[in-house]
Amino acid sequence: MEERTKISTYENGPFLVTGGRFRIVDADGGEFPVEKETIALCRCGASTKKPFCDGTHSKVGFRAAERAVEGA
Repeated sequence: MEERTKISTYENGPFLVTGGRFRIVDADGGEFPVEKETIALCRCGASTKKPFCDGTHSKVGFRAAERAVEGA
């Protein structure tokens, strides 16, 4: 059985995407190579390797919302 893709959050850090095969495509249709079954996507906006996380969130003091905003 193929594992389903899951997106979760790392507290005050990146989005973690797990579950095998997926594609990341930007607004212009450009595709980012995904070579691992788990990746971290930047959520602070300060990564130099966007859309991937490079750990900068810890240096800039990024603080995420406690919970998802309902209806957003």
